[in-house]
Amino acid sequence: MRTMMLITIVTLVTMGMVKSEETTALTKVKSEAVKQSTMLKNHLSNEWVEIKEFQKASWQAGKERNAKNWAKIKSFFTNLKGNNNG
Repeated sequence: MRTMMLITIVTLVTMGMVKSEETTALTKVKSEAVKQSTMLKNHLSNEWVEIKEFQKASWQAGKERNAKNWAKIKSFFTNLKGNNNG
């Protein structure tokens, strides 16, 4: 009878320790998942800001280049028109 009680006590203590370790492991996994999620959100947010800045600069350069091209085209036709009259 004593051995049976001893085995029962040892089993219950072991199960309690395993449950405690599982809880600790799950807590670690959860905290790591939250950390990784936060890091991903920060990375994507930073990338989005960089993309917006790049696009703003590119669009501005495109507008300036487009304005220069239109000026050249208009001057070409203006000069062509002037040469035919003169």
